[in-house]
Amino acid sequence: MIYLYKILPYALSPLVLILVLVAYGVFKNKKTYSILGLVLLYLSSTFVVADFLFAKIEGKGVRAVAAAKPADGIVVLSGMLTHVASAAGPTHEWGDADRFFAGIDLYQAGKAPGLIFTGGALPWDKVTQNEGMVLKTFAQRMGVPEANITVSREAQNTAQEAQAVWELFATQGSQAPHASSPPKILLVTSAFHMPRAQRLFEHQGFEVEAFPVDFKVRARAMTPMDFLPDPRALSLTDVLVRELLGRFFYQFKTMFSTA
Repeated sequence: MIYLYKILPYALSPLVLILVLVAYGVFKNKKTYSILGLVLLYLSSTFVVADFLFAKIEGKGVRAVAAAKPADGIVVLSGMLTHVASAAGPTHEWGDADRFFAGIDLYQAGKAPGLIFTGGALPWDKVTQNEGMVLKTFAQRMGVPEANITVSREAQNTAQEAQAVWELFATQGSQAPHASSPPKILLVTSAFHMPRAQRLFEHQGFEVEAFPVDFKVRARAMTPMDFLPDPRALSLTDVLVRELLGRFFYQFKTMFSTA
């Protein structure tokens, strides 16, 4: 099922839509469709469009650690490591470490008694440890006691992460001496992913205080370069479309299910 969840959004990605429009225009000899596809390719490949649209799903800027309210646990979602080959076999490298370091900062600021990493793992990952276990090791190296770090069971998507963390609270209780009811968590994930993640964790039964990080839209002045096609902008637009599809899917799904 996870393959279906991961593959279906690509069918509606900007690049696939562009290829369909251009191919249809060529084979049907209808230049309008091909031109429309090329225009869409240009627009989705420029930062002036990608940044404008992406800012809409990221929301406002970075939050200050000092402003975060105390919680029963700091939940850091997976999705920041990549897997690469090495002489010793598959190993991990950072893709984007913002989630991890935000979790560490919140813990060191005393915002919760412990860190909870989700056990992100996909069937095609050629590694021996899930992401949460790797992050636990990194956190220990930074001085967080092992007793204050919990790793959830393995999860393949955000909905499973919410379920896995809920199971931790249900079976082990919060790491706080007197957990609140419902349990309150500081949720750390990428800004564009936060609305969907927060909705899923709240649906699961948590009181969620969002702590978004990993903002993709850069704070800078617009330049003529923003009007030129750039593969990085196309990638940003693609992420935007897939995230909106994910939000729609889970919103539709939660309408017909109970936590």
